[in-house]
Amino acid sequence: MEKEKSVGVIGGMGPEATVDLMRRVIALTPAGDDADHIHMLVDNNPKVPSRIKALIEGTGESPGPFMAEMARGLERAGVDFLVIPCNTAHMYHAEVAEAVQIPVVNILDVTVRHVLERHPNIKKVGLLASTAVEMTRLYHEKFAQKGVRVLFPEAEQQHDVMTLIREVKAKSYDYDSLARYNAAATALKERGAECLILACTELSVIADKLVSDIPVYDASQLLAEHIVDQVKGEHKHVKPVLTDR
Repeated sequence: MEKEKSVGVIGGMGPEATVDLMRRVIALTPAGDDADHIHMLVDNNPKVPSRIKALIEGTGESPGPFMAEMARGLERAGVDFLVIPCNTAHMYHAEVAEAVQIPVVNILDVTVRHVLERHPNIKKVGLLASTAVEMTRLYHEKFAQKGVRVLFPEAEQQHDVMTLIREVKAKSYDYDSLARYNAAATALKERGAECLILACTELSVIADKLVSDIPVYDASQLLAEHIVDQVKGEHKHVKPVLTDR
């Protein structure tokens, strides 16, 4: 019998987002017993240098070498492929991929491909993500190749989104923070966004707090589905806990 693939998780960015991805993979896996679940080796390392300090504030060291070393350690442990449950950290995806001989899944590619499959004629998508994702234009470039425009909230509302991301990390968000976050999402729809993408795994942790009457695609959920597809065979996962709305 062919050995089932195992996945290595370059985690800790942040720790709760990493555990959230694991929870999603477990929930999606068709399992009748423990042995049916997916072997995940997780380096949940919150000591990876801050992506915010490196990319937004310009004061911190690069997370790239740390992530590359985590990747090498997971590869030595015998995993078959790697994932990074942090959208912003994909600024360093190429550096990580160059450090190992095994595939490193790109959450951006997984998300963009899924959205375009669902909406082949889409013209505008709204992103709820870290300001670092906006600054690095990670999603802009990938969607632009297909003629799709990426919308971020206007500056003041993007500040509200960034504040909420920090509050999720600190477990300190409240009703007012969520209300401002939802206002930012509504404004994206009013500017023509045909769907929304949760492109920050901290926002994935509180995915159920977003209220929207246009489709919402959660990058963390799509990554979890991709992991199950890779290990168990395409579309063999159970019904998602959090589905596209």
